[in-house]
This record gives sequence, structure tokens and C-alpha cells, in this order.
Amino acid sequence: MVLLFFFLCVYLHLFRNLYFCSYLKPREFLWVLGMLILILMILTAFLGYVLPWGQMSFWAATVITSLFSAVPFYGEMIVIWLWGGFSVDDATLSRFFSLHYLLPFLLLVLIILHVLFLHDSGSTNPMGLYLMTDKIVFAPYYIYKDLFGIVCFYGVFMWVLFYYPNILGHTDNYIMSNPLVTPTHIVPEWYFLPFYAILRSIPNKLGGISVLGIAILSLFFLPFIIFSSFRSITFSIGYKFSFWFFVLLCICLGWLGGNPIEYPYVELGQLITWLYFFFLFWLFDYILIFFFFFVLETFLIYTIK
Repeated sequence: MVLLFFFLCVYLHLFRNLYFCSYLKPREFLWVLGMLILILMILTAFLGYVLPWGQMSFWAATVITSLFSAVPFYGEMIVIWLWGGFSVDDATLSRFFSLHYLLPFLLLVLIILHVLFLHDSGSTNPMGLYLMTDKIVFAPYYIYKDLFGIVCFYGVFMWVLFYYPNILGHTDNYIMSNPLVTPTHIVPEWYFLPFYAILRSIPNKLGGISVLGIAILSLFFLPFIIFSSFRSITFSIGYKFSFWFFVLLCICLGWLGGNPIEYPYVELGQLITWLYFFFLFWLFDYILIFFFFFVLETFLIYTIK
């Protein structure tokens, strides 16, 4: 439950930085560190999700690790190396437990670096200006702001924890793992659902992984490939509308990721994935990359079966 709310805060922080264009110079390396933290968090959370060894945990490990079989030539060898054998078993669980224990230390190092870079460049502001003078002191303004956020966060957290502890989880994970019984509908945790929807929108394993990689790398390299002259969207109504529509598309992808792989969810997933990249590329003004991706995605959807 703590992890679920932790990801909620991280996603809100990510969209807040997109809204205020916090990835632009001189904060580009701060953004890169933040994206590295997000990717490492996703990996650590996935490893931890497998550890209860319930039905959803077992089949999530099977499905996700099997994606590496799409790697040309060495895919099968990579999967066997990840499993520690020829199937997801005790050796896999031991490896995932060790990594789940060790990765948070690397995560802590990245967080410390992230805070140091933030201290050097400072936070952005609604005006999009970069000033080394006339900064707001931490106390008492930010202390009051942070205390208010903490109280609101823990109020919602306690309410969900005490009254609806299973609202964001899947009841099948209370069933002990059984490799002979496949759940009727395998779904990841809610914070993976948008990525899962993008992955399954392409009817080809390698194509789906490629599109998913582009979706993540597009955000990762955003400060270095952006052509926009905007420093803030405070003065642009069209930019604000596009941003909130982009947020709505991400929410729709999360909803589609939790639905069965059948009509009309597959077709809707392909449409919204296309719109996701269109508004992502258009919103941040790297149109040439969009046209390249448009040709690639169209080819993957309609020609590769």
C-alpha cells in the first residue's frame, strides 16, 4: 500500500515538472537523474511484487521476463539466465529477492545526487525564469507547504489503508502460485498499467517492446531533443489544453491496461497509444521525430502479425 501511494506522488511530481517545463536548461541533468530514479523504482517495485509468490506475482514474473525472448539471437539465453533455469522457480525468486534488497541502495545514491543537483540549480517557477537572486527561503514558507502536503497525503493514505486496503490490489495474488493454472486475466499493478497498455497495443512482441522503449526514452531524453522556445506554459492557453489532454490520455492508457485483451480494448489501445505519441511529440515540439515514429508504429500495427 505504501508503494502504491509512493508511485502516485512520483507521477504527480513528474507531471508537475512537465507542466512547468522543469526539464529545460539548466536542469536537464536533474531531469535525467529523476527519470533514472523512476526507471529504477519501477524495476525495484516489480521485483518486490514477485516476492509474495501469489498467482499474479508468479505470472507477472513469467510474462515480463519472457519479453526478453524477443531479443534477436540471444533472447532465449537471456530468459534462461534471468530464470536461473528453464522456468520461473525458486532460483528466480532468490535472484529477485537479492536484487530487490540491493537496488534500493543504488536508488538512495541517485536520490542524494538528485537533491544535490536540485540544490545547485534550484526549483523552477511558473514564470520559467532562472534567477540566482531573490529566492524564497526554505523556512517558514516551504515548511508550511510541505507540512500541509504531508497531512493531506497521510489523511488519504490512512483512509484507504483502514477502509479499502485491497482497492488497488488484485485478490488473485492471495492465492499461492500454481504454474499449472493460468489466471483468466493477468494484470500488473496500477502504476504499470499505462506502460502495459502501450506494450500490448502492438501485435508483435519485439514491436511492442520497441514502442514501449520509445515511450520511456522520449521522456528520458526530453531536455536534449526539444526544439520548443517555451520556458513556461503559464502564458499559453493552447499549451495548457494540450498538456491536460496528454494527462487524460495517460489515464485512459491506465484504464485500458486493466481491461482484457479483446475488442474494443485492443483497438482503443492502439488509437490512444498513437494519440499519446502524437501529443507527446507535438506538445514538446519535436515534430520530425513524430513523423518517424508514426511510420514505424503504423508499420508495426498493420503489417507485423
